[in-house]
Amino acid sequence: MLLSVFERFKIKDRLLLPIVQGGMGVGVSAHRLAGTVARLGAMGTIASVDLRRHHADLMAATGRSRERALIDAANLTALEREIGQAKALAEGHGMVAVNVMRAVSQYPQLVRKACEAGADALVVGAGLPLDLPELTAEHPHVALIPVLSDARGIALLLKKWMRRQRLPDAIVIENPRYAAGHLGAPDRASVADPRYAFPRVLEETLALLRELGIERERLPLIVAGGLHRHAQVRDLIGQGASAVQLGTPFAVSTEGDADAGFKRVLLDAGPNDTVTFMSTAGLPARAVRTPWLMNYLDKEGKLQGKAKPKDCTVGFDCLLQCGWRDGLAKAGQFCIDTQLAFALKGDHKRGLFFRGSEALPFGKAMRPVRELVDYMLNGAAPGTATAPA
Repeated sequence: MLLSVFERFKIKDRLLLPIVQGGMGVGVSAHRLAGTVARLGAMGTIASVDLRRHHADLMAATGRSRERALIDAANLTALEREIGQAKALAEGHGMVAVNVMRAVSQYPQLVRKACEAGADALVVGAGLPLDLPELTAEHPHVALIPVLSDARGIALLLKKWMRRQRLPDAIVIENPRYAAGHLGAPDRASVADPRYAFPRVLEETLALLRELGIERERLPLIVAGGLHRHAQVRDLIGQGASAVQLGTPFAVSTEGDADAGFKRVLLDAGPNDTVTFMSTAGLPARAVRTPWLMNYLDKEGKLQGKAKPKDCTVGFDCLLQCGWRDGLAKAGQFCIDTQLAFALKGDHKRGLFFRGSEALPFGKAMRPVRELVDYMLNGAAPGTATAPA
């Protein structure tokens, strides 16, 4: 574990370093990344979507299949394996969380499997997880952490959950202006809305907690989106955050679970190399301007103009609501699982590479998780990690 100039924060009965690794799919944050982060005393996160792609035997059984039940079963098996491997790697330190998107069709099954397989926490975004307390009622030891973007959404969720005599164990506050992947805004025009700015959301949320009689220490606030400097961590903790969450910087770390080619695409992307567009999930998303994405965006208007319901391209039906499959003209018109799978393998020409908009802590250099965590928490330069706690 690492030393930190900041106090540890508490989730359930665990004292953690104030840094969280965000969940990134398909397969970008699996057991190796999550377990390594947890072993340092922080929270590592496995992204639950389509994890079979990390298991050769499961892909051999399902790679050419169009049987949804078979694919779903394989992904549940993969999730169980990944949790077990991450916890073994963590050696009892930190927490191993599982990220489940509310927007995926297998959401209830993934939530239950994560709990049964020993996940320490569930992180749920891409929709309001108002039903999460009921889904996890038999697993009270599992920490519940919703991902939200503004104080209005936080207020709605808190009041709903409080009627069920349950509070979240932490809340991730993600700013869509800078984050990668699916963004917590209704459309592209809203991504930069000032109501998502960290100072405003923290101030309004802390006032909300006082109004509801919730002790600040009882509900840690974890801020996420565009964080890449030690000074930002210091400033945000000073404003009332308990911890920070990073995605892209962890994705390009040595221990990140994606192919080296995937990491190189993210590392080489400059300030103007990301674009915000509408995902098939009906949410704005941010990714690198790769050949496939720019070709798709050139044709997006035409594809949306003739959108109509059709069979799932791969028979997976991964999303509860899919713009391509369901003919939703305002959403993306492509198979997101296919494009993310290409990215996982480092296929620059065909992949969809989610990335945050901001610079990376070590520029274009790929560094170990330990050095990233040490820099963000202590300002340590690469190769000068602090001594273990």
